[in-house]
Amino acid sequence: MSDQGKGSASTPAGALAPGSDTYKGWLFKWTNYLKGYQRRWFVLSNGLLSYYRTQAEMAHTCRGTINLATAHIDTEDACNIVLSSGGRTYHLKASTEVERQRWVTALELAKAKAIRMMNDQSDDSGDEEPTTQSDRSEGIQGTLKTLISKLDDLGTCNDLIAKHGAALQRSLSELEALRVPVEGGEKVKGVNERATLFRITSNAMINACRDFLDLAETHSRRWQRALQYEREQRIHLEETIEQLAKQHNSLERAWREAPTLSANTPSAPTTEKVGSERLQKGEASDEDEDTEYFDAMEDSPAFITVTATENTQHRHSQSNLSGASGGQTNDWNQENVYPSCNDSGKEMQPLRRRRSHIPDKPNYSLNLWSIMKNCIGKELSKIPMPVNFNEPLSMLQRLTEDLEYHELLDKAARCESSLEQLCLVAAFSVSSYSTTVHRTAKPFNPLLGETYELDRLEDFGYRSLCEQVSHHPPAASHHVISQRGWTLWQEITIASKFRGKYLSIMPLGAIHLQFHSSGNHYVWRKVTSTVHNIIVGKLWIDQSGDIEIVNHRTKETCQLKFSPYSYFSREVPRKVTGVVSDSGGQAHYILSGTWDDKIESSKIVQSSKGGSGSEGKQKTVYQTLSPKLLWKKYPLPDNAENMYFFSALALTLNEPEDGVGLTDSRLRPDQRLMEAGKWDEANSEKQRLEEKQRAVRRRREAEATDALDDGREYEGFQPQWFHKRTNAITGETNFVYKGGYWEAKDSQDWSMCTEIF
Repeated sequence: MSDQGKGSASTPAGALAPGSDTYKGWLFKWTNYLKGYQRRWFVLSNGLLSYYRTQAEMAHTCRGTINLATAHIDTEDACNIVLSSGGRTYHLKASTEVERQRWVTALELAKAKAIRMMNDQSDDSGDEEPTTQSDRSEGIQGTLKTLISKLDDLGTCNDLIAKHGAALQRSLSELEALRVPVEGGEKVKGVNERATLFRITSNAMINACRDFLDLAETHSRRWQRALQYEREQRIHLEETIEQLAKQHNSLERAWREAPTLSANTPSAPTTEKVGSERLQKGEASDEDEDTEYFDAMEDSPAFITVTATENTQHRHSQSNLSGASGGQTNDWNQENVYPSCNDSGKEMQPLRRRRSHIPDKPNYSLNLWSIMKNCIGKELSKIPMPVNFNEPLSMLQRLTEDLEYHELLDKAARCESSLEQLCLVAAFSVSSYSTTVHRTAKPFNPLLGETYELDRLEDFGYRSLCEQVSHHPPAASHHVISQRGWTLWQEITIASKFRGKYLSIMPLGAIHLQFHSSGNHYVWRKVTSTVHNIIVGKLWIDQSGDIEIVNHRTKETCQLKFSPYSYFSREVPRKVTGVVSDSGGQAHYILSGTWDDKIESSKIVQSSKGGSGSEGKQKTVYQTLSPKLLWKKYPLPDNAENMYFFSALALTLNEPEDGVGLTDSRLRPDQRLMEAGKWDEANSEKQRLEEKQRAVRRRREAEATDALDDGREYEGFQPQWFHKRTNAITGETNFVYKGGYWEAKDSQDWSMCTEIF
């Protein structure tokens, strides 16, 4: 950080070393959105462009190198240079336009020389028969034929230029022979010479094109061999990666299926493993290897974290440090992420064996554009969609999937430290997005009054209930109570827009979580989900935005940032960063990870003010202990790609159960038919249910009109298990659970339920 601003003003921006082809100088290099352009020392030598933080680093540390032989050089504006080679791109900026031109000239010359050297050193066995596939050979031959055709066109143009040029020269000669003043004759003679030069240049152009074609024919076989070799290497690499992924999933699955073995084996220290993972992440950036950077939260200063060494950990543990949260640093051990979150015995194991697979998804073709072209700009919930775009789960069941990692809340309920508890709550809020990474299908829109229960009281100690409380706009209320010390409730309204190329899904509403013993009450909201490539290309999902988790009892906060995916960014995809602070704004923990894999926390032991960033803002440097794993995503079940990429919990959500309410999503016929693979019947049943719901809505509207005419008050639709209340913390009016459902289930009295299916 301290070297970024160094560099004498007298140092030239670019200088050619005497007696060599080496070119050196200062350029500004784009690093990331946090730091912007940073000054770096660049060295161009032997066709390679390398850069360093300072000139002194040339002796020991190179921050990055790009091979100009395969690089593309582009100039964006007066001072910018863009170098790209393979998957690496350098965005550079010179101090002046003149310096930019000097660098571009040096780079172009170095690139041409590097290409010549590569050709000279390449294999000269161009006469050997190629071993490529026939289609590759035909493609090369087709290219050569095109080049020959273009050369013939240029030859025709040359003939015309020669013909017209000769006529022009004759005309000029005749004009020169006329009696004109001496000054006029000199001018005519000059024009004649220019015409001659024009004809000579045209002939040289044609000769150069002919030489290019000869060169292409000479090296065509070499190109074919290189192309085939690269193709074979790519196929081999894809096969290797696929095998490694399968082995990784098998190992994780084997580990999960042997809980007794893992429970009886002492936990080994994981410092070395965590450190190697951090080093691998650091390879994504070729500079600042010893420092991990996090994007700044909105309305907070940029910050940098540096992992403390063993010596600094020991030294700081003997003194009071500003920035250290409650408890001594030596209480943070490898065996337990948070020592204050004591386990209360073994976790309860499921008492019932539930299903682990569903029928495979049928392979039905569908003209997507014919359906979607008339839907641009409309509310998603109002578009009549066939089940081909759905997955056999309702939105209520997708909402219930937030509980997949409920054990995080069980552990948080046992925490004595509210800051450590907040870290686990933040990990839980991120974990709810892990199931969406491959889930591009749309869940069923629940019917008005539809419910869904998930009774895991005997298995995991909690009961969950959802009800669709509004249809336009669609809103669902959710209530979960756990015997392990926490209650969660939320009302989510989905706002969505189809924009042609992508679909934006904006969940509106607050999520409340309260722990029984401490009374800590947390509130947060969800981020925006975006489905890309709706019309053309492979569908993929991204999460972006900020989450603020507030403990309204202690006023402690956690700021989480979901970084949107960017093609030009060198950050880890699906990155999440966060800061946990106390009521006074003092940071205590740094959170980092990805929303589709894992979240880690690092305890801050010291903070200090660093240098200024590219925008002039002062950065805060946090010294932290080694990161500890808070949450890790479970591997998907076998054959998940043919089962809508459902997780282990999602596979059980639509499993038939006895004793559920008459309005439960498990009893919805179109959803049940789709799960069984009967999509045509499911589409017919879906249309019947939607038309039935429209008829009920028209009847209610007529009743409301009659009541208005008679001067009577019309109550309208009222949810069965939730009622409206104003929240004392947020001040919002929403639906909360009023009770009675689980009592009705125990007595099997569903007489109050309306028939909606």
